[in-house]
Amino acid sequence: MNDYGIQESLHALGIKEVNEGVSTGAKWLPGSGELVGSFSPVDGKLIGKVYFASEDQYNEVVETAARAFKSWRKVPAPKRGEVVRQIGDELRKYKEPLGKLVSYEMGKSYQEGLGEVQEMIDICDFAVGLSRQLHGLTMHSERPSHRMYEQYHPLGVVGIISAFNFPVAVWSWNTMLAWVCGDVCIWKPSEKTPLCSVACQHIVSRVFEKNEVPEGVSCIVNGDYSVGELLSHDQRIPLISATGSTRMGKKVGAAVGARLGKSLLELGGNNAIIISEHADLDVAIMGALFGAVGTCGQRCTSTRRLIIHSSIYDEVKNKLTSAYQQLKIGNPLDEVNHVGPLIDTDAVKQYDSALQEIKAQGGTLVIEGGSMEGAGYESGCYVKPVIAEAENTMDIVQKETFAPILYLLKYTEIGEAIEMQNGVAQGLSSAIMTTNIREAEGFLGHAGSDCGIANVNIGTSGAEIGGAFGGEKETGGGRESGSDAWKVYMRRQTNTINYGTDLPLAQGIKFDL
Repeated sequence: MNDYGIQESLHALGIKEVNEGVSTGAKWLPGSGELVGSFSPVDGKLIGKVYFASEDQYNEVVETAARAFKSWRKVPAPKRGEVVRQIGDELRKYKEPLGKLVSYEMGKSYQEGLGEVQEMIDICDFAVGLSRQLHGLTMHSERPSHRMYEQYHPLGVVGIISAFNFPVAVWSWNTMLAWVCGDVCIWKPSEKTPLCSVACQHIVSRVFEKNEVPEGVSCIVNGDYSVGELLSHDQRIPLISATGSTRMGKKVGAAVGARLGKSLLELGGNNAIIISEHADLDVAIMGALFGAVGTCGQRCTSTRRLIIHSSIYDEVKNKLTSAYQQLKIGNPLDEVNHVGPLIDTDAVKQYDSALQEIKAQGGTLVIEGGSMEGAGYESGCYVKPVIAEAENTMDIVQKETFAPILYLLKYTEIGEAIEMQNGVAQGLSSAIMTTNIREAEGFLGHAGSDCGIANVNIGTSGAEIGGAFGGEKETGGGRESGSDAWKVYMRRQTNTINYGTDLPLAQGIKFDL
């Protein structure tokens, strides 16, 4: 039976039947927590087991990381960038096996798995250049013989809580920037994809050992939600970067805020594409299709709502229906398939519940859903992508369902469409399909999309690492990856230097001494 090279990939990445799940770099702490199996949603098989962290191990990791920070912050930033450059080269060597593990453990297509590893490589390249550009500003002082400037210093220990849907890329967005900024990192990966974190740690630790990077600069702590709670409440960790549901983010934000720490939150999305009567429909259909069914609808940037002009509504619906009927659902390692499984059977239950809610609230299923059964679908995680006609105000449309469910909504005037796009609690990604420059610019203007990402003639997913990634409202307001997102990993300091012989005092105060 074809295993698509999974066993060979696991061996290349150092994944065993039983794996330690807690590490400070080259050092792996012997298992003292719960031993948990990772089962593939692709075929339901056990990939391997991982020891989760005990609280004692967690504290050992934090103490090791804190010690490492004291020496890592003194390494010149370009030198830190050189280490990250080597990590990028190492990822290039392991792109295929790591991409295959991402696909097999998470369920996304192999092409998407490779794409995720490529994002890791790209952010390494970005961070290398950034390591020579961690600059502040110089300001003119109002006082004679004074100079003012600002500079940025490393924060310290950065806690990273990542989600299952991007089991390696989001971690790399944070770590590569944090490392060149002089921080050290503790990664709490999703308990649904622990083996991806073990593989990444093996890759990074080899580079760190070769460069004599202190033990504790790169740490992983596998575990359930309790590890996230430890990180969120820990005064020793000045920044928590958390990716996941809005519900989870509110808990993390409250815990970190209560101790006046910093949080970078990347939470839920309820993303829409407006399809104007001026749209190029070939472009629009392709963008909507990939956005809705890519990663089986399990991206935070997945397209959940199509807001279609009434004059072309039926045409768009018919074209989409035809496209959906051509989708191939099956093993994501087989490149002929377009749609893989949901992450687990709990996700299938949520999908089923959403379909019932659509009907109960008056929606109409244009393409009926349901679970896939029979040979090749033994894991119980495969479902059919759904198209539903609905209203934007329906409760189910207002919620984010992490599944391939696409809602069709109708509008008659562009202002109405933008209001519908903005009329949800989330504010991550948005797009408009139009060849009308006024519509495009209006969508991007002050009275346009209220999302952190707004696109014209491309879909809602597929963000590049060069731009700051993140959203507004219940998406959390965080920004990571490109642009000046690096500043969140550092503390800003304003400096004033007096190089004169007098000391002018504020507000004209004088002392006669």
